[in-house]
Amino acid sequence: MLATHHIEVNPKVYENYGEEELSNVIKHELCHYHLHLANLGYQHRDADFKQLAKRVGAPRFCQPLAPRKYSHKYQCERCATSYQRQRKIDTTRYRCGRCKGKINKIE
Repeated sequence: MLATHHIEVNPKVYENYGEEELSNVIKHELCHYHLHLANLGYQHRDADFKQLAKRVGAPRFCQPLAPRKYSHKYQCERCATSYQRQRKIDTTRYRCGRCKGKINKIE
């Protein structure tokens, strides 16, 4: 977007949340666009972006389109801590972050 100055909006925003959320997304993206052209801070964490978004009533972050799907579940054999992952991990290489125990794939 920054190189071409095109704003792309996912049609699923309207399908999932309706016209009001679509309007919020467009305001949010126009804040990024305006601040970038003005050579001001256009990222979510920048004060310029926060101030402009508040002034125009744009949300800092937009609604998520879909919940995350965790297809890989792991559990520590020592402390039973559960981990959900989108990607597989090498259980011979990684250990539990809590107790350093061995992690096993479940399900």
